Amino acid sequence: MREISHFVSGAAVAGASGRFGEVFDPNIGEVQARVALATPAEVDAAVRAAAAAQPAWAAVNPQRRARVMFEFKRLVEARMDELAALLSSEHGKVIADSKGDIQRGLEVIEFACGIPHALKGEYTEGAGPGIDVYSMRQPLGVCAGVTPFNFPAMIPMWMFGIAIAVGNTFVLKPSEKDPSVPVRLAELFMEAGANLGMDLASVLNVVHGDKAAVDAILEHPDIAAVSFVGSSDIAHYVYRTGTAHGKRVQAMGGAKNHGIVLPDADLDQTVKDLVGAAYGSAGERCMALPVTVPVGAKTAEALRERLLSEIETLKVGVSTDTAAQYGPVVSAAHRQKIADYIQLGVDEGAELVVDGRGFSLQGFEKGFFIGPSFFDRVKPAMRTYQEEIFGPVLQMVRAESFEEALALPSQHQYGNGVAIFTRNGRAAREFASRVQVGMVGINVPIPVPVAYHTFGGWKRSAFGDVNQHGLEGVRFYTKVKTITARWPEGDAHADSSFVIPTMR
Repeated sequence: MREISHFVSGAAVAGASGRFGEVFDPNIGEVQARVALATPAEVDAAVRAAAAAQPAWAAVNPQRRARVMFEFKRLVEARMDELAALLSSEHGKVIADSKGDIQRGLEVIEFACGIPHALKGEYTEGAGPGIDVYSMRQPLGVCAGVTPFNFPAMIPMWMFGIAIAVGNTFVLKPSEKDPSVPVRLAELFMEAGANLGMDLASVLNVVHGDKAAVDAILEHPDIAAVSFVGSSDIAHYVYRTGTAHGKRVQAMGGAKNHGIVLPDADLDQTVKDLVGAAYGSAGERCMALPVTVPVGAKTAEALRERLLSEIETLKVGVSTDTAAQYGPVVSAAHRQKIADYIQLGVDEGAELVVDGRGFSLQGFEKGFFIGPSFFDRVKPAMRTYQEEIFGPVLQMVRAESFEEALALPSQHQYGNGVAIFTRNGRAAREFASRVQVGMVGINVPIPVPVAYHTFGGWKRSAFGDVNQHGLEGVRFYTKVKTITARWPEGDAHADSSFVIPTMR
């Protein structure tokens, strides 16, 4: 059976723990590989290698570091088909979606290609008599990322692209459910350096593992910053543990994104947007749109009718089926969790209009497939509304007014993303200003910002003060040093001043 090793100091390193995780092909429900699970000692070895490499990498000028990013981007693009097929075989998302996963990561790499400009500091000439003040951004040292199963290419590139471009070295702990693509990305990064005549061994390292590896990262004294994406409970744990050990931490958690539909919305387009955002990637996205909120009974009835017609057209298939809108979920356990939430919704009294639990794909009966489900008349007090299902389940919560619709996402425990569908610019502007959510879409169902802006939610969707990628990412992975300089004109041996300098 294929064995997936760690990747440290530019080479594959076999696991020493004797513990392994199973990597499934979700399309057929069978184990296709096993991945080594690291001990704290193995994590320490990767961190020590990264720490040894960091001073030399930081000394490389920003323009040469940018050239590595350009070459890495070229290599990933050249191997897009290979990477997408590998990603789909372990995650289950369809090939087109896997390519989107990779492309959204590459967009952050494109931003990192401009790192010389982003690293420019500030300068004030003549802040006082003969005094100039300037600042510079310097790397933190060794940084680490812990990434989830649902975006095994995009989120690692979100993290290590900027962290490495600003001069840090990096230790990545990807999900053990689909670890092959992160390793392949690290190999391509080494190749990018070799193509430019640079030895990048230990600049980017990949260590696989479970909680033992995560705790080792959070507690390691030589790791300066940790970025995390996953569930909210674990994100909170990562934030508390990492900061308690003196680290800078950004920890992105769960979500329950809402799609508000006003009476004047273009329903034909809105329905297509809602269905794509709710069921794409089998709902395994923190920026999925699992809740729709029509305003007014007439809007709700019209929306329900069109949603049902659109859901009936959905095709669930294997990852390689180019006609399929989405594929299997990542594991049998996750499929059961989704099914349990559907049953809970029935028990809570919501109307199950479409039940996807009985779905089976002919010839792939052992695959981890689940059909689309749709609930109407969901109430805010229900657990299925309050909690993240993370599957192909769309819930309708009916609102009587704009204010009621605005309050739903604003009062929810999660505050990752929200969308409003309307032709009314004034209503959209007011909604965007008042809603208590970190990312807002106006007639955009999945409001993930472009790479040169920043990604981050509010409330239990994010822990920490700095968002991912864009200039926020540069700030997270750097520390600011400010210099106040005076070049005396007279005697260099004049008496020392014991008074704090003032800018008179």
